[in-house]
Amino acid sequence: MSLEGAVGRRPTIDRAELERLVEAGMSVRELAAHFGVSESGVLQAKRAAGLAKPQLDHGRALPWTLSRTHAQSGPATNLRNLSAAAQGRPVAPERLNTALRWARRLVEQGLDVAYDPVEGFSEVPAAPTGSHVAEVLDRAVKAVEAG
Repeated sequence: MSLEGAVGRRPTIDRAELERLVEAGMSVRELAAHFGVSESGVLQAKRAAGLAKPQLDHGRALPWTLSRTHAQSGPATNLRNLSAAAQGRPVAPERLNTALRWARRLVEQGLDVAYDPVEGFSEVPAAPTGSHVAEVLDRAVKAVEAG
């Protein structure tokens, strides 16, 4: 008895073909259907082949564990946008300008942000040793000016 296509054998994704199809603009969903794998399998293959954009790490800009209710708040969004700019990722000009204006206002007024999981973000006097917002702003401005 012959088994056509070995049972339990994992489908393979040809790297050269994957690269060609990614360059042609094929979506992850389309790639998954083409190769007969899950979308997760395509994403893993793209990472292994160096075809995936590196993921951003906002841990320096948002060092807190945010509750769901605060994750999309103005301060969180502004800090994420500044972080993305600092990491060289393009940010829509209106979003970047909003984040820059917000951060510059706080720094000019000697303020910083604090985070509480229940209360959310608040503006507080900046510590004499420096401001978290000032550091995030500085990294973003340097990256934007360099880029």
